[in-house]
Amino acid sequence: MLESTVKNFCINFNVASEGRTFRSGQLVSGHVSFDLSKKTKITDISMRLKGQAHIHWSTGGGKKRRKRNYSANVTYFDLKSVILQENSAIGESVKLQAGTHMYPFTCQIPQGDFPPSFKGVCGKIEYMLTVSIHRPWHMSKDFVTELNLINSINTNQPELRAPLSGSNQMTLCCLWCASPAITMTVSVEKKAFTPGETVKIICEFSNGSSRTATPKVKLLQKQTFYTHERVNRRVYDKNLASGFGQPIHAQTCDVHTEMMVLIPQSASLTISNCSILVVSYSIEVSVTVCSGPDLTVLFPIIVCDTPVHPQPPPYV
Repeated sequence: MLESTVKNFCINFNVASEGRTFRSGQLVSGHVSFDLSKKTKITDISMRLKGQAHIHWSTGGGKKRRKRNYSANVTYFDLKSVILQENSAIGESVKLQAGTHMYPFTCQIPQGDFPPSFKGVCGKIEYMLTVSIHRPWHMSKDFVTELNLINSINTNQPELRAPLSGSNQMTLCCLWCASPAITMTVSVEKKAFTPGETVKIICEFSNGSSRTATPKVKLLQKQTFYTHERVNRRVYDKNLASGFGQPIHAQTCDVHTEMMVLIPQSASLTISNCSILVVSYSIEVSVTVCSGPDLTVLFPIIVCDTPVHPQPPPYV
C-alpha cells in the first residue's frame, strides 16, 4: 500500500508566514519531502491550488415535513501543475530509490478580490494546496494543506477612520403615568478594527426614571448564508463578547462613562465580497431597566487585517 511505502510526507513553505497566511497575487513556493521505504514507480507528482466557497443547510424532516436541503458552491480558481512527471518520450514511470526525496514547487495565487478564509455554521471559504502522488495501477494519494487567505481593504477610506455616534431615549409608563425619559448618547472612535483590538465606547446617560438602569455592550457577529441568486438564506447571530458599565441610579443626569469590549483574536475578518456567504459585525450598546424594554444603539463595524488609526480631532 502507498501509505506504508510513502512516509513522513511534508509540504514546506519558503515564506515564513504564521498560520500559512497569504494574500491575493502572492507567490507560494517551497518544497515537498517524503521518505520511500522501498524502490517505487511514480507516474507523476502533481499539485492543485483551489479556492472555493461552499454553503449547506437543511430544514424540515420528521413525519410531517419533508426534509429540504439547500446548498451552493462558488469556485474562485482551480490551478493544476506538475512537480514530477514520467518520461513522456518512452512512456515509462519514474523509478525512485528508497530514502528521502525532495522536490521544489512554485505557484501563484491569482490576483483578484477573493474573500478571506472562513469556517462558519453552515458554510466555509477555503483555499487548499493539494499534492498528489500517482503510481501505475494504484489510486492516487492526496496530501492536503489549507492556506489562510486574507484580503486587505483600503484603510485610508475616511468612513473607516471617522468616529461613530448615536443616541436614543425612552419613557417608562405605568398605567396613565409616564416618568421622565432615559436618554443615552454613545460614540465609538472609528469604524474599522483588527482582531485582538479593544473597542472603547464613550457614553453619556441621563436617567430621569425611578428605576436603576444598567448599561451593557455586546460585540455581535452575523453569519448569513445564501443559495445562488440569494433565493434562500439562513442567518446565525453570535455574541462574541460583552461587558457591563456602572449602574445609573434613578433621577441622575449627565453621567459620563466608558465601556470596553475586546474583539477576540480568533474573530474572522468581515466578508462582504462573497455572493453566498456574508459575515458582518456590530457593536450594540444598551441600557437595561427592571420590567422595561432595553434602550439600544447599534453601530456596524468592520473587522479587517490592517490597523486603522482614528481620525484626528479637528484643529481648533
